[in-house]
Amino acid sequence: MSAQRPPLTAGRGTRNEGTRQHNLSTLVSLVHHSGGASRAELTRLTGLNRSTVGTLVADLATAGLVFEDEPEVTGAGRPSPVVRPAADVAVLAVNPDIDAVEVGLVGLGGRVIAHDRRELSAPPEPEAALAIAADMWRALADEHPGLRLLAAGIAVPGLVRTADGLVVRAPHLKWHDVDLADAAAEAFQVPTVVRNDARASVVAESIFGAGRGVSDLLYFNGSASGIGGGAVVDGSVLVGADGFAGEFGHTLVNPGGEVCHCGRTGCLETEVNMQRQQAAADAGTLDAELDRQASYLGRGMGNVVSAFNPSSVVLGGFLADLLEARGEEIAASLQGHAFAPMADEVRVVPAQLGDDRVLVGVAELALRPLLADPLAQAS
Repeated sequence: MSAQRPPLTAGRGTRNEGTRQHNLSTLVSLVHHSGGASRAELTRLTGLNRSTVGTLVADLATAGLVFEDEPEVTGAGRPSPVVRPAADVAVLAVNPDIDAVEVGLVGLGGRVIAHDRRELSAPPEPEAALAIAADMWRALADEHPGLRLLAAGIAVPGLVRTADGLVVRAPHLKWHDVDLADAAAEAFQVPTVVRNDARASVVAESIFGAGRGVSDLLYFNGSASGIGGGAVVDGSVLVGADGFAGEFGHTLVNPGGEVCHCGRTGCLETEVNMQRQQAAADAGTLDAELDRQASYLGRGMGNVVSAFNPSSVVLGGFLADLLEARGEEIAASLQGHAFAPMADEVRVVPAQLGDDRVLVGVAELALRPLLADPLAQAS
């Protein structure tokens, strides 16, 4: 079993004098995830006294991670200043896929400062993807002078080993045993993490999007590379022993179906994908194809809902479009294939962050060292 993962959101502070780092981490995480909170609210949420919160805020402000806005008028009594995340701190987020490389500058608060996408005619080699990303980053940096780049994150559609960021297998990109982290850190001159794109998305939607405040949820992501996913269990993202948990696209839904690129037959992503939708649109049979894909998506969701018992399922990418077009059909298939009554109260909702979800998520993962020890990492 892998070690227990930290919860997605900050917990409470502690009055133990030896835990200043914990309190700084709690405070900066609350400000970052909320986009800003008054000192009074931070005092209430952390359980710390007002003077301690004031000292911690001052330390974070000196490190350039937060600033205080005009006091919030709350009625009688002394107005409470609003603590907001610094606007000049950024993380570089990169998402290479089979048809494009996307790059974004993501600030504290999950705010996308800038975003660019370069279309490709073929899946890039690792070195080419990194060179394209570096070129795009330099252009964005020139357009936004004064930003402090603290970290970088690369989200890859494939199996990424959490321990060292090795891309073990990205079949659609045709990457095998690729070490991007060291080369990227040298190119960008900041600490760099490499993670799976769908797991990055579930982090983003859980903190800033459709899964906010939900402690048990499933996320299914549909992209040009297929279907990935992730699970939040009791407030923490399920990672797995190597970091591979959540490959929902390889759930068996049709034993008599096509052979998947993974070598198995009838995987969810062979039955539900953008390429089949496009072919059906060209042939004039899109309505029937959407019905068929809705049925198989509900079947795949039913398998995973029966295993995890979530309260919500979030659908991102082209799966969110399929939900909009065939929501009733997906719900009926889910009910028919889940272990009753486990799907009765499950909410199926679209992702809220749109095309930003992967970039925001991998930026959040790259920020984890900063959030854990803000003064050390910001110096």
